[in-house]
Amino acid sequence: MTDASAITHRAHGAGVRALLARAAVADSRARAALDASITDAFLPAEGRLDDRTRAALATLVEAMVGVVEGELTEYSMRLLGTRGARAAAERLIANPTPVAERLAAAGLLRDPDFAAECLSRVQLELLTASLPADAGADADTPSLLARLAQSSDRVVATAAAATMIGESQRRQLSEGRGLTSTGMPSTLHARLVWWVAAALRDRAADGLDDPAPLDRAIAEAALRNIAAHDADDRVEAATMRLAEAVDAQPVELPALLDEILRDRRLTVLAAFIAHALGARYELGRELLVDPAGDRLWLVLRALNVPRETIARLGFHLSEADPRRDVDAFADALDLAASIDPATARLAVAPLSLHPDFRAALLALDTLKDVR
Repeated sequence: MTDASAITHRAHGAGVRALLARAAVADSRARAALDASITDAFLPAEGRLDDRTRAALATLVEAMVGVVEGELTEYSMRLLGTRGARAAAERLIANPTPVAERLAAAGLLRDPDFAAECLSRVQLELLTASLPADAGADADTPSLLARLAQSSDRVVATAAAATMIGESQRRQLSEGRGLTSTGMPSTLHARLVWWVAAALRDRAADGLDDPAPLDRAIAEAALRNIAAHDADDRVEAATMRLAEAVDAQPVELPALLDEILRDRRLTVLAAFIAHALGARYELGRELLVDPAGDRLWLVLRALNVPRETIARLGFHLSEADPRRDVDAFADALDLAASIDPATARLAVAPLSLHPDFRAALLALDTLKDVR
């Protein structure tokens, strides 16, 4: 065989192997796509996300990945440039495949904790945006947050101002101005940063003789990003500080919840409910976005919230969320109102347990049901 023939033969063999490899990957992806379609096809109606929620969730995840990717890439390139590793720096931006797509294909974005936080956040924001304007609200009266921000109590005023700033930053995404931070809890933010770091490394290392400088730069950039993340800047943290600072007493809580609802601030409402229950913010949010609502009505009854306040919240949420059945709510309202607050407090006591403890208890209950 001549040298030219040998080269052609080797090239042909490499091409065949590459084609087979691509076909194997395509087969795997096709199977995964089919499995996902089958799962979606047989989901019950209440378990299926509507198009608006899907779009908002995708937008949020892509924005969070994008802001982390941008920060890691910028700092990594700076480090690589000063260390003479220009080839690695060029490779870092040479591959146009979006990092979010790589993370999704790897299944990382399906992480239960990460996905649950993103979904709950999106659902509450969409619910807030869909709340009807309260006919009883006075447009000339400053909102509760605006008044609290002017409070003579410095702790209350600071927390209220931080909440208003946090809400404004969250609105940036819906207004098309992008994110400046992920707004995630520290653990989940760090998890996302390392996912993005791994995807950047995987994308850029191909073709490098020595990926060690690239690895070091990306790792340093990731650690720098994680260290700079302040979970206390999250709007959820600010609202909980506000609820703790106000520390509404049982006789004050109903009027405050009423006013927060009129201001259409469900993030603040979630915090005040969670604080009154002695639970974390995430539980208050979970109660509000649950379309069934049974736990929410029982919690409000346990907090001795009057029937009219529960009714107003229920009907507002029903108007904002098409998944909710207003007739079913009317029946549930009658049942909740008939329960003594002390009995309701006993019934909802497990909700205020540590989330991991509560999850373990729920898992045991599920096992009992299987048996």
